[in-house]
Amino acid sequence: MALTKVKFENFTAFKHLEVEFSPGINALIGANGTGKTHLMKACYAACGAFKADDIFKDRLLGAFLPSRRWLDGLVKQPGMLASAVVYAGDRELSISFDARGARTGTDTGLPIASTYIPPKEMLANAPGFLSLYAAREVHFEEVYRDILHRAYLPALRAPVDDAHERMLENLEAVIGGKVMVKGEEFFLSNEQRDLEFTLLAEGWRKLGLLWLLIRNGTLQKGSVLFWDEPEANLNPKMFKVVIQVLLELQRAGVQVFFATHDYVILKELDLQMTEEDEVAFHSLYRDEETGEIACHTTSRYLGVHPSAIDEAFTDLYDREIARSIKGIKDGRPD
Repeated sequence: MALTKVKFENFTAFKHLEVEFSPGINALIGANGTGKTHLMKACYAACGAFKADDIFKDRLLGAFLPSRRWLDGLVKQPGMLASAVVYAGDRELSISFDARGARTGTDTGLPIASTYIPPKEMLANAPGFLSLYAAREVHFEEVYRDILHRAYLPALRAPVDDAHERMLENLEAVIGGKVMVKGEEFFLSNEQRDLEFTLLAEGWRKLGLLWLLIRNGTLQKGSVLFWDEPEANLNPKMFKVVIQVLLELQRAGVQVFFATHDYVILKELDLQMTEEDEVAFHSLYRDEETGEIACHTTSRYLGVHPSAIDEAFTDLYDREIARSIKGIKDGRPD
């Protein structure tokens, strides 16, 4: 089951926002502070709570971790009612609350298997983290706990299908091996040795996590993957395989959301996607008249507007041209 729409009123950064999703890949674009991560966290919380309103409340608090774990931290304008509604087909999960707590909620949905990859890599720091998180008040959002639970899952008994096997091979070619778990430690295993994750480049760790989630059956048809800044600590040469894998996951029935600030990631998606792929680009921005966050959605990269990424690259290009022209006028080589 795929997520189809989200609607926010007075929720975190949003005064009013309604976004319809693609059942395939959803690329979230926008300047800092336009709510890309908030949108994904709210949807992720709903995926784990499509059975009861009180669970949705707890999941929101765990995903956002507002001060004192009070819902008032998720209200944009104090004194007004806030609401979040997440739709999956003809089913929905909603919650409404003010600074005093949850007020109302509806539930006609079912659980949806979901995974959230945060921007901070966790596998190298995994030993002891889950037991510490369970026993102590550790100020980490629940997405960090959840991703370790998924990474530790053993492989499914069923054999890996051809599509998932291709994804694994593509990732193995980049990271130079397969990922193994010994106790609570993660290792990159190849013909020479098993190399502990603490000694690996962080980019390889992130791709190793993606390999694990595919290998252990976490990312299967009907599930949802949220990935916050997949480009973080990755060399741009690795972006090609990341997009290859995300497109293959989408073709295998996995709904994908990712938030990015990187031009190359988006351009790789634009170049690799086919007419059959279901892709939506969601540009979050502040409306010049109201100052509030709005969203423009398109199925084509060239249709994205406004685009803070393109604006930044255009500015760099214009400044480079201006410098070259100045050098010519001054009689200096460029």
